[in-house]
Amino acid sequence: MSRSNILNNLTEELRNNSTATIMFHQAIGTKLGLNPTDHKCLDVILRNQPLTAGRLSDLTGLTTGAITGVLDRLEKAGYVYRMKDPQDQRRVIIHIDQEKAEKDISPLFHLFGKEMSQMLSSYDDEDLQKILDFIKQCNGLLRDFTEQMIK
Repeated sequence: MSRSNILNNLTEELRNNSTATIMFHQAIGTKLGLNPTDHKCLDVILRNQPLTAGRLSDLTGLTTGAITGVLDRLEKAGYVYRMKDPQDQRRVIIHIDQEKAEKDISPLFHLFGKEMSQMLSSYDDEDLQKILDFIKQCNGLLRDFTEQMIK
């Protein structure tokens, strides 16, 4: 297969992967009673907690107004709670209800994680490093272009 065909196929599969990823997270969000944005914001909070609403806005690129709506919905669903920062009463710190998150979210990713590990086991360390480098570069491009669009 020519390089041009390989690049075209790769581009098409990246588009397919993007769509499949969005649909997967839509399904997860629906299971949790959340929309996809709220679900992914919950993931960002889980990986960066505790954090402020401003920091969540910085990490997601969403406006502080949009973040307020996300946090209201996540709080109503029981996944997060907000507490005043003891050092600065003007700031609010977002915390996760870890027990609820583990109970509701972990089972949804368990089988997927297991299948992903099995799939990745067929690659050697050099292949995995190349895949990792590629994904990091893709993520960087996505962040850069997202940032440009919201300016």
